[in-house]
Amino acid sequence: MNVEILPEAEADLLECFNFYEDQNEGAGRNFVLSLYADIDRLRSLGGIHAWAFGYQQMIANKYPHAIYYKVVDGTVQVWAIIDCRRDPDWIKQRLSQ
Repeated sequence: MNVEILPEAEADLLECFNFYEDQNEGAGRNFVLSLYADIDRLRSLGGIHAWAFGYQQMIANKYPHAIYYKVVDGTVQVWAIIDCRRDPDWIKQRLSQ
């Protein structure tokens, strides 16, 4: 299955990269590499995850983040990457935009 990371999710990755990089130099790079590995696993796992807020939700392997996606015409479209520690109302609002 193909995987497409939409611009909104790319912006989320950049925001998270900056957050982790501000904490410790190199941490942002580690975050991005780990999340790309998780996203790559969606090639074979896309479509098996539980639904949340209108999207399927895959929890990242090493970080407290969720990858929100939809499978459309055999392609996994990644719509958002959000820190699970955020207020659920904020997440719902973010995903409804």
